[in-house]
Amino acid sequence: MPKSPSKGGDFLVATLQTKTKTTYQENLDELIAYIKNSPAHLIVAPELMLTNFDYENFEEAAKFYDVALEQLLSVAPEKIVVLTMTKRENNYFVNQAVVLHKEQVVHQQNKYKLFKLGNEEQYFHAGEKEKVVKFKIDAVNYALLICFELRFKELWKQVEGADIVIVPARWGKPRKKHLEVLSQALAIMNQTFVVVSNSADDDMASSSAIISPWGEVLMNDELEVLEKTIDLKELKRVRRLISMR
Repeated sequence: MPKSPSKGGDFLVATLQTKTKTTYQENLDELIAYIKNSPAHLIVAPELMLTNFDYENFEEAAKFYDVALEQLLSVAPEKIVVLTMTKRENNYFVNQAVVLHKEQVVHQQNKYKLFKLGNEEQYFHAGEKEKVVKFKIDAVNYALLICFELRFKELWKQVEGADIVIVPARWGKPRKKHLEVLSQALAIMNQTFVVVSNSADDDMASSSAIISPWGEVLMNDELEVLEKTIDLKELKRVRRLISMR
């Protein structure tokens, strides 16, 4: 059983960097297998890992939300699992991040900043800015920025004070450097751990990373999974050494 994190301890974080497989169920099976076999407490998957932006089969992708959620909730109740999925809400489709823990959805957040170059605004309904908030699990403050949202400084301010900022992404290869620089800058500016999980599809940037509040980076584009034990006491040390108040 993974160690439960606390404000004064350390625990194992895992971020996935996978290629999209042929079917939704294959992607789900891959995620479930990793969750079952990993000692990590926090596991983060790339944005829309299960279905990709499958606009041609949007209804089917949205229906898979309930299928995936049912299977994932019972897999490893003591772990924290973060992913985003296409979901139908009333007459709209949203790109919804879900955080799973103890067989419950403990946080939901619809993507607020949609990526125009990827035509996301034609298919998804944007979430609400005020729903980009910090949330607490086991005395640790988390926050989520979904892919393109990483570019917006007002959202950095909105999640200020989080111990860990999670970034599920499908960030394109032409803007690879942007993902790397922005995620490292966020960690340093907000004095927080940043966990990026990005797709490794051929047109994607990879660049998944676990970044410390001091700006130290674990990144390796050759790996499907990056794992690192982080020490939350480092937050206190960095914030005390360089006061931002």
